[in-house]
Amino acid sequence: MMDNRRIALVAYVRTPAGQFVERLQREFLPESPYFAAHLTLLPPRCLEGSEASALDDLKDTCLEVEPFGVTLGEVETFIPVTPTLFIRVEQAAARMIALHSKMNRGALAAQEQWPYIPHLTIAKMDSEHEARKAFTVAREQWEKFSGSREILVSDLTFVREEEPGRWQDVAGIPLGRGVVRR
Repeated sequence: MMDNRRIALVAYVRTPAGQFVERLQREFLPESPYFAAHLTLLPPRCLEGSEASALDDLKDTCLEVEPFGVTLGEVETFIPVTPTLFIRVEQAAARMIALHSKMNRGALAAQEQWPYIPHLTIAKMDSEHEARKAFTVAREQWEKFSGSREILVSDLTFVREEEPGRWQDVAGIPLGRGVVRR
């Protein structure tokens, strides 16, 4: 049975770098729905099968993947394609791309709208002009950021879009055989 709601797979960033991104998001888009800082492994997509079978596939795949670290790079934008600001994953981007490819199959398979680029989204602005202004501010603030740019990816979260812009956590999935979910 097919579910028409969109799903995604993310790794939440609950570090000072994640708090930095969430603060910028609130500064740039105070009226927008809040979203927790995260690295996206599978961008939003509709399921080709049931949510239960998608979760089973993910759990099996995640057993084979050990936790890994990533290092955040510089602030960038997706202008002119979309007015989105992000922080690029600098170290371990190839590992994230491989994991994305491994998970983009079965019930979770989707033809991506754009090439997959590992990143931590800061904000999607309403216009290119706003994005360029926010980019300058974000870049300057990120250069001053003194916290760690290292992130340990040890579990993923399967999320479902309940209504436009409002996402609900469905299930947390630990990486690796040695990790036990509490």
